[in-house]
Amino acid sequence: MSDSIAAFLFVAGGFFCMVAGIGLIRLNDVFARMHAATKAGTLGLGLICIAVMVKAGSLLHVAEALFVFLFMIASAPVGSHLIGRASWRTRVPMDPNTQIDPDCRMFLRNRAR
Repeated sequence: MSDSIAAFLFVAGGFFCMVAGIGLIRLNDVFARMHAATKAGTLGLGLICIAVMVKAGSLLHVAEALFVFLFMIASAPVGSHLIGRASWRTRVPMDPNTQIDPDCRMFLRNRAR
């Protein structure tokens, strides 16, 4: 039973990691790419770490997978925020097809100056 659960989690994690990779290639601006890499990549790695925990032979392997997962959860949002902030401050162009929340138009007017 644990073999089939782990296999499902490995396949699902690999799928989400693949979606993150495709998103990095296919999406048009840095903000969309950042979102794809952070969200799908973290979910994919999380599922893979859970699969490793299910198939782990010892408590040491469970702890190792847990530490990898916790480090990813802690570092991915911070790195994504820093990339987004640097892109915004250096005025990296956005995709013209990006829909913007009406409440954020003030920030875009200030950015154009």
